[in-house]
Amino acid sequence: MTSVINWIGALGACVTLGAYAAPVQCIAPAKPGGGMAVTCKLIQKGLQLPAVGAKQDTPVKISYLPGGIGAVAWNSIVTQRRAEADTLVVFSGGSLMNLAQGKYGDADVSNVRWVAAVGVDYGMIAVRADSPYKTLHELLDALKKNPGKITIGAAGTVGSQDWLKISMLAKQDQIDPKTLRFVALEGGGEAFTALHAGHVQVVSGDASEATLHSLDGEIRVLVVLSDKRLPGALAHVPTAREQGFPVSWPIIRGVYVGPQVSDADYKRWVGTFDKMMATPEFDRLRASNGLYPFAMSGDKLTAYIRKTVDDYHQQSIQLGLIR
Repeated sequence: MTSVINWIGALGACVTLGAYAAPVQCIAPAKPGGGMAVTCKLIQKGLQLPAVGAKQDTPVKISYLPGGIGAVAWNSIVTQRRAEADTLVVFSGGSLMNLAQGKYGDADVSNVRWVAAVGVDYGMIAVRADSPYKTLHELLDALKKNPGKITIGAAGTVGSQDWLKISMLAKQDQIDPKTLRFVALEGGGEAFTALHAGHVQVVSGDASEATLHSLDGEIRVLVVLSDKRLPGALAHVPTAREQGFPVSWPIIRGVYVGPQVSDADYKRWVGTFDKMMATPEFDRLRASNGLYPFAMSGDKLTAYIRKTVDDYHQQSIQLGLIR
């Protein structure tokens, strides 16, 4: 246990800037190439919009702190970097799922200060462009016949949101999720790298990640888990509902700060994000990064997250993932 704590502390020290340091730092708690990185890059550009009033000589620096699907970054902030006013940490619906399932230890929603949710993403299932599976039905038929033959790359372990996305689709087609062969990976970037290399045959991930990786023509997205078709690069991809599966999976993306960040600095950040998210320029930036409209901040966001974590906790109990 001591070695783990030391390891987390060492990682945290590598990127520590200190309170009120410049530049502002955005921590993506995953490896590059996934939805966490997408969120930091969106914020990096958004905070530099003229309407926001940020200093152009104070850029946003992006740092990567992977481990435990956000657990390492969370622990770094709540134990060693509690008062860093200019350090923003990205979270997603997956972070909230892990929080609900106790995968961050004894962590609680109140351990950090929730600043803003900047957009919503949606789940999706993808294969390589040369895969024999051209539709969701073809993939599920193959999983039903021989589930152990197909490896599915997902961020996190059993019970993670990526595991739940394809498990819910499988259950709709009378497939026991316990028979599926999952490979736990550290974030969407690593999952798509494994798919490109042929180490996995399927990725259960997020639409924003698929947008990044499908532009090269080497990835085929079989389904998006949204209520309606998504605009942009994935507009041609049918929803699960269109294919006969009433499954949707929205994923909010945003940032939090440490628990000892002052009220003044916290309100400064909430106000800054409110101003940023109200601009049409930010709407265009969000769309270009594969995210969709969703804007919430401050106390309202905190209440929303508390309810979401409670809901995830109850769902996880019903699925037998926690006691």
